[in-house]
Amino acid sequence: MAKPTSTLEWCIVRLGEDHNWWVAETSDPVRWDVDGLSIIDPRQLSHLIELVEALRDYGFDQDVFESAFISFRIDRDLGSGKVRLKRVKESLFESDEKLFALPDVLDEENGPYADLLDHLTRCRVKLLNDLFDFEAKLSVDEVEDEIREDQNAHFIEGRALHVFEELGAILDYMPAGHETDEEQPVKDVVEEDTDDLPELDEDEEEKLKNDASLKWDEDEDSDDDDEESGEGKDKEDSDEEGEEEEAKPRKRTKKK
Repeated sequence: MAKPTSTLEWCIVRLGEDHNWWVAETSDPVRWDVDGLSIIDPRQLSHLIELVEALRDYGFDQDVFESAFISFRIDRDLGSGKVRLKRVKESLFESDEKLFALPDVLDEENGPYADLLDHLTRCRVKLLNDLFDFEAKLSVDEVEDEIREDQNAHFIEGRALHVFEELGAILDYMPAGHETDEEQPVKDVVEEDTDDLPELDEDEEEKLKNDASLKWDEDEDSDDDDEESGEGKDKEDSDEEGEEEEAKPRKRTKKK
């Protein structure tokens, strides 16, 4: 008896307006319906791998994740936002190649991708119950119902749900009122914002210093203060002798 072989050896993907990749054509059009079929790109795959690391202490099985996807690498660029991918036998976690991951959704109810969704949900629930002291333990059914409710909004709007968003909804799930992300210090935000700014040479800096349009408003205020102080100089000099004690400077306080 001949061994069964998969005819899905390549696929052509397109970059959508949402900046996600969607399957446009496959080598097995009989079994694979490309309508709304999404695929994870290397950048998204790397992010998902980082997220599942936190679940390893809560029963995460790497083999379940690997079994849920078919690995592809770039074969050639077809232009017009399309790329041809070729199937490879590489580990999504251990390969040095930049891989695309197509979810195995041939059996949407009981297939390996469906098993992965259930597996990740259970691991995430265990993690959350360990992190938070809920009045009642969080259940898998609660999480699934809440996530499904959000996903239904996509279908009502006629939008296909990308697999990266579907997995992210599970891996980032947090019950209302239990957010753990802290605000980033302003100092760090400023430093990050300036890190990407180009460095200026001395000539450019000098031009900017002499550019009147870039001067602060307080420069004008200081000029006005100087004029006012000049007009009142004579009066201050005349009063100076009789008010020496009162003229002692007070400590300046910062304006709030």
